[in-house]
Amino acid sequence: MTSKRNLNTFQSKNNKPLEVILKRNSIFESRHIAHALVSDNKGRVLLYAGDHNFQTFIRSSLKPFQAIPFISSGTSEKYNIDDKGIAVCCGSHSGSTFHAREVFKILWNASVDVNLLKCPMPQGEKSRLQHNCSGKHAAFLATCQKMQWSLDNYLDRKHPLQIEIIRIISELLNLPAEEFVTAKDDCGAPVPNLMLSQMAYLYAKLSYSESPELEKIKRAIIANPSLIAGKGRFDTELISRGHGQIISKGGSEGIQCICRVREGLGIAIKVEDGSKRAKHAVALHILKQLEWLTPTALEELTELSLDFKPGVKLEVIGDLNFQET
Repeated sequence: MTSKRNLNTFQSKNNKPLEVILKRNSIFESRHIAHALVSDNKGRVLLYAGDHNFQTFIRSSLKPFQAIPFISSGTSEKYNIDDKGIAVCCGSHSGSTFHAREVFKILWNASVDVNLLKCPMPQGEKSRLQHNCSGKHAAFLATCQKMQWSLDNYLDRKHPLQIEIIRIISELLNLPAEEFVTAKDDCGAPVPNLMLSQMAYLYAKLSYSESPELEKIKRAIIANPSLIAGKGRFDTELISRGHGQIISKGGSEGIQCICRVREGLGIAIKVEDGSKRAKHAVALHILKQLEWLTPTALEELTELSLDFKPGVKLEVIGDLNFQET
């Protein structure tokens, strides 16, 4: 991937988006529209449905890449952060005691006051450690501590840490950093607006890359799926059933990114109306088409993720198609 112009040459008007239909007693009730694609680690779109140049915020699917400075700066090594700590930095966890403890370890080892966390206080909870983005924020703070950067404004897009994150993303995508438009995520961190094809490209690079940081992040996620989301949650359950071959990280507003380890293939999904149920249905539909999971694993994930009341079901219409020439 070298430019938006090159990507646009792949555009096709004949490749319809996927439709996710909710039926009640076999009668149509609701429809979601989804765009999806598979990219390789050279940026080539291999399969797609809908508009693979659809542009939107990558949201929490960016977290494995936001964790790169935590490793590349030597922060994780200096503060003796193990694979569990790296994994929770990449996750959107459920706020359990197990998750909060791993986040606290990062701050404790780095001698950073927990009160410096700028992620929101979860409703009904007593600590920001329980926020689903607290691992990412702890990694941000620890990196700033190690690099002697300001801890008070670490979420400012002009802060050295956030500048470094955008520099890394621009390098991975082979695009100038100044081209990226960012906005604050719900947790306050800057997040770039990307094309769906760029998201898939990032995950293809996570799948197969010469970067030691990405390799370390990949191993940490695979070894600790429970720290990426939590028991019963889609990402954790998918990674757990992938036999060390699949990484999955969702984001708000209908974003889901998945990669197949060591094959250099990444999937990106965007549901236009932001539906979580629809993005999970599309993800399972694509995983079935690509045969990345066993039939048993697919059945188990379907039961866990799409467990509706009797008579209600989701149906995905359409498939990913090969790139037209």
